[in-house]
Amino acid sequence: MGVNFKDLIPKTPTKLEDLSGKIIAIDAYNAIYQFLSIIRQPDGTPLKNSTGSITSHLSGLFYRTSNLIEMGLKPIYVFDGESPALKATEIERRKQVKAQAVAAYEKAAASGDITKMRMYAQATTTMKDYMLDDSMKLLELMGLPWVQAPGEGEAQAAHMTKQGNADYCASQDYDSLLFGAPKLLRNVTISGRRKLPSKNIYVDIVPEVVELSKTLNFCKLSYEQLVDVGILIGTDFNPDGIKGLGPKTALKLIKEHGTLEAALPHVKNATFPVEPTIIRDIFLHPKVSDNYKAEWKTPNQQGIIDFLCGEKEFSEERIQKALERMDVGSKKQKSKTSLEKWFS
Repeated sequence: MGVNFKDLIPKTPTKLEDLSGKIIAIDAYNAIYQFLSIIRQPDGTPLKNSTGSITSHLSGLFYRTSNLIEMGLKPIYVFDGESPALKATEIERRKQVKAQAVAAYEKAAASGDITKMRMYAQATTTMKDYMLDDSMKLLELMGLPWVQAPGEGEAQAAHMTKQGNADYCASQDYDSLLFGAPKLLRNVTISGRRKLPSKNIYVDIVPEVVELSKTLNFCKLSYEQLVDVGILIGTDFNPDGIKGLGPKTALKLIKEHGTLEAALPHVKNATFPVEPTIIRDIFLHPKVSDNYKAEWKTPNQQGIIDFLCGEKEFSEERIQKALERMDVGSKKQKSKTSLEKWFS
């Protein structure tokens, strides 16, 4: 779900090639879920090998990541650990949405409506343990670092960015700002030409940067107040927020009254099932770790071919071409780093 900051904060379009040399801490669960949702057959069926094992996540992870490396970026994938207990409500809501989507998909399939089959199939996306294991294995073969977060992956990615171990925190969700990420990079894994759901319209999705400092200046808020705005709207830890309260009204309330507690008496029929301080503490003091390494190694090209082509039945020709582009990108990055050291 994530907090709905879409129309509330300033965003700056960017080009990924302009970020060459930058370290990007990517919310792995968020990215892999996007790959599973988007990379499908026209009828909504995900990519599979002959044994029926889904491979959409590996296709997205390999080809998209190889593109990033070709452009000179240095990705680190950050995987979720244990979710806070308060996220149980949101997790249950997602399960219900998926169950409804499955029923809708079966109805569309019975009528032969390919367009609706694909739309509903995307909403049924589920992450299996073997998909995460596959993803970690592929990253290791590609020589890329990945980090196991003790809690929320985007909280860990935000922490790494705050610590200066990454230049950007990459995620689709604006929650990264509530976790204190100085720079959020959106649309990293889904940029390009995309078809709008249930419409025969295509749009260009471009990467965009959201800076926490610019957001706070634009909204005239402190960081803690921005967290309170998010809680009023609704987060993964209180999905409903205050019913009927939109982002602009929530922003106005916090600017006028200073804190969430001071604002609540001025909201008609405002109820909060959870003590706001508990939710606020998840964002202000998340469970994170400094026990990680960020090392980029030479890809195990034969290992990648054996895994993706031999086991998962990918096209060896396509994999070889992607590996060649990765190699070119890595060499450019090493050359750039050497020049920077020479002139520094």
